[in-house]
Amino acid sequence: MEKIKIMLVDDHAVVREGYKMLLQSEPDLDVVAEAENGENACMLYRQHKLDLVIMDLSLPGISGIEAIRRILSRDNKAKIVVFSFHEDLIFVEQALQAGALGYITKSSMPEILIKTIRTVAKGDIFLDPAIAQKMAFQKSKGINSDLESLSPREFEITRLLAEGLDIHDIADTLSLNYKTVANYNTQIKRKLNVCSVAELTRIAIRHGLIQA
Repeated sequence: MEKIKIMLVDDHAVVREGYKMLLQSEPDLDVVAEAENGENACMLYRQHKLDLVIMDLSLPGISGIEAIRRILSRDNKAKIVVFSFHEDLIFVEQALQAGALGYITKSSMPEILIKTIRTVAKGDIFLDPAIAQKMAFQKSKGINSDLESLSPREFEITRLLAEGLDIHDIADTLSLNYKTVANYNTQIKRKLNVCSVAELTRIAIRHGLIQA
């Protein structure tokens, strides 16, 4: 049996070890790489021949969404599953927009994680059933998020602005030039209809991008 080669991306070593033990107990799954942050995940992805990445979203440095975007920009066939505590649909929508094929929460049963991996490894999309139901309900009611209009890159910059980073810091973090980030800053404020970082931060807190 050819095993599905997996990379785990989570900043908590104990969490990685727990999920690694779970996945290694399955005859068709093999964890061949682990990363504690998004930058390392992108580097390891280039070094290993991987079939699937399991990505947390809350990481030091760049977020999981930015890491997904970077990996897919280098390999548009990459298969990525988000495994996060975030249940707000804006995170689901941003992850899917960035290119993830699966999204489940850390409150899911272990068998859901295993099913998701096997489904996404085949190139199919899989969402946590509770998430899928919530998404269908909101769409049927026409409920939209303030942040829905943002691209994954704009979403990442919004998060960093709300965390208190200035444009120079964000440019360094994302390996962009100052003018590019400044232009994104203007676009984000226009899309969110805000004039200041304080207003932007309130929206970010309301949607769980950062903690109050």
